[in-house]
Amino acid sequence: MTSLPFPLVAEPDDPSRERGRLLFAGPVDFVKGVVAMDGLPPADRIEVCFAGRSNVGKSSLINALTGRKSLARASNTPGRTQEINYFALGAARYLVDLPGYGYAEAPLAVVAKWQQLLKAYLSGRATLRRAFVLIDMRHGVKAVDQEILTLLDKSAVTFQAVLTKADKVSRTERDETLAQVRGALAKHPAAYPEIVVTSSEKGEGLETLRAIIAGLE
Repeated sequence: MTSLPFPLVAEPDDPSRERGRLLFAGPVDFVKGVVAMDGLPPADRIEVCFAGRSNVGKSSLINALTGRKSLARASNTPGRTQEINYFALGAARYLVDLPGYGYAEAPLAVVAKWQQLLKAYLSGRATLRRAFVLIDMRHGVKAVDQEILTLLDKSAVTFQAVLTKADKVSRTERDETLAQVRGALAKHPAAYPEIVVTSSEKGEGLETLRAIIAGLE
């Protein structure tokens, strides 16, 4: 039996699950929205960031992870929110919400400014331990996703693919998407070699993702 490249993350053991639960059950507070590098909060703790194209379900996943219904706000207009939003997970972690990418409705000047900020953030934030790149289970990796995956490679930032909306597809569709995602990730040296599958509505994968974040050092 051969093992698949980029297997699904194993279920966390009980101590890891409990660390994740405690981290996200504690205080989760909005810190600030950042529009320039000089506005970043002090780099005094580990941070993780969430990236994904518009409408991938990023806000829903962050809200589900934290158990807050409106911590991360989704915009009906893709590309409207152009801030890096910082949230404090207690005193030990920052959770960073990056604006959705791949939007066609934002002005070119806005897109260019955001791309510049994103590149500066990814390459210059020493406390960033991992980027979670969200991929819609219904669509797999698209060309616009490849752009940020390549940027993460160049920035030497380890990223982990998190598939969203797993409850929206059949088992066959899920397997097909996983095969496509595995093929895409194989081309990126910064890709972490395990995939997380989630459903914000059903709760699938949330304990696993919490445990991963709590276990980063």
